[in-house]
Amino acid sequence: MTHTPPLKAQAPSGLKFTVKDITMAGMTAALLAVISQISLPMPSGVPITIQVFGVALIGSVLGPKLSFVSVLTYVLLGGAGLPIFSSFHGGLGVLAGVTGGYIWGWLFMAPLCGIHLKKTSSFLSNILFILFGLLGLMLDELAGGLQWAFLSETMSLGAILIYSATAFIPKDIVLTILGLLLGKQVRKTLVRSGILS
Repeated sequence: MTHTPPLKAQAPSGLKFTVKDITMAGMTAALLAVISQISLPMPSGVPITIQVFGVALIGSVLGPKLSFVSVLTYVLLGGAGLPIFSSFHGGLGVLAGVTGGYIWGWLFMAPLCGIHLKKTSSFLSNILFILFGLLGLMLDELAGGLQWAFLSETMSLGAILIYSATAFIPKDIVLTILGLLLGKQVRKTLVRSGILS
């Protein structure tokens, strides 16, 4: 009679994270918490921040899966009440408030900022890398605008998008591109040193 060894449950290979990966996700979530405190209050209630720079940087450095984990960690910790959102706020009230959609949108933006295409020419790869990052930014702006409009009693989605196009989006495009380019260089350094694979 042969003995059959018990089956062991295994996570899909694409979902495995090493201790090093988890550490990097935690460190970059902490970095985003620090960057989030740099803000300029606005009469609309939605402050001007440089958070998209941090999100683009994290996405570019960590890649799609790990950057999603990093940003999700930040969102969950902030939602649990840690004062790591803009202006040292925290709690579910922030995620459900007028600025909450922008925070939720980072869960889409970070992975898109982490798409590095290796099987295309260097020029095309760089162009697509920037375009994916900007697509992530536009999804973030849309998510933020939708939640803001849903909660606002005075501004429609169209008015919010027009306001964003003048007050936020030009600045955010520049910050996103800077984050992407800096992150790409940081990623190269970390890969060469064996910290990232």
